[in-house]
Amino acid sequence: MPGTVLLLAASPVGKGCLVDAASVLPVLAAVPPAVLAGADTANVVELADPLEPQAVLTRLRAAASASGPLTVFVTGQLQLDRRQHLPHLALARTTPASVRYTAFPWHWFREELRLRAPGTTTLVLDLHADAEAWEQLRTVPLDCGRTTAVYGRIAPPPARRAVAVPAYMKAVATILRSGHRPALEQLHQQAWGRLAGEGAAAGVALAVHAPVAGDPHASLTAAVQSGRHAEADALAARWERAAVLAHGPASDDALHWAEVRADLAMFAGDAERSCRTWLAVAGARLAAGQAPDAPAVEAAVDRAHHQWGQLRDPIRSRELGSALAQLRGRVPGRREGALGHVQRRLDELQAQGLRPGPQPPRPRDHLV
Repeated sequence: MPGTVLLLAASPVGKGCLVDAASVLPVLAAVPPAVLAGADTANVVELADPLEPQAVLTRLRAAASASGPLTVFVTGQLQLDRRQHLPHLALARTTPASVRYTAFPWHWFREELRLRAPGTTTLVLDLHADAEAWEQLRTVPLDCGRTTAVYGRIAPPPARRAVAVPAYMKAVATILRSGHRPALEQLHQQAWGRLAGEGAAAGVALAVHAPVAGDPHASLTAAVQSGRHAEADALAARWERAAVLAHGPASDDALHWAEVRADLAMFAGDAERSCRTWLAVAGARLAAGQAPDAPAVEAAVDRAHHQWGQLRDPIRSRELGSALAQLRGRVPGRREGALGHVQRRLDELQAQGLRPGPQPPRPRDHLV
């Protein structure tokens, strides 16, 4: 089965740059794709200093939909947004004041990779954090999701006015250029050893193994890939019921399984059910006291909005669009004009509903 590789190197342009992230891409690009992926063949996608977070999200989402092994190499810098203090991967246009709108939220990695089967997804990271992010990471670890294996390092900011080198990722690439990919744990240890030997092992080493055995997500992934959508939903429904009984309907576990079922409906092509479920999840999170700009709330409304856009039945579109508009009033999200888009589409649907439909032919008079 072919593998997929996403090479992402990003850092701000100008004085806000902490690391020369893109300098590692030529070294990684010199590695044979199959070696990068740890597979017989591989597709490689390269993103060098992307400008827009939505462009990164599109590429990540496409990579995450691949059924084979996925390896994501990420080089760059972490910064916190000023409103929620959540870690973001800074992009080319990112400044300290614009992190929320111009950087890639780290939790999007977790959201997009969460349904992949355990053992199929690896993140290899070489990140430098600014002072605020570094301080927060001392007590709040970087969350990459429960099914993803993570290797790499996070380093503190370099000296003032200095630009750091992605030494860990370059060490990884140099080892892989030999044409042999050791086990990831060995690859990580070898790369870290090279940094120590060069006196460049600053920061925190990451070697996080996600669970493989006993995780129901693997069974769900297999069912979806083979087209057994009803079976996948039934399995997720059992886990959702168990989570509700054990922890309550507003618990993280119960809402997680509701989100899984929303995604399963999307994979099955049932946009209406997916949209309804995402709307319910967003409403439950808000009712539980979560903030309108909390990542999980924004993600639920954004996904409901996306699935609503796939509906073709005008009656269902009007019904769900009204509920979505109410939510968008509270959860505008990160994309400008989202509420306006819903309202314009609802106006169009309303106008269509008022137009007279085709009239049946009038019966002709018959002469007796």
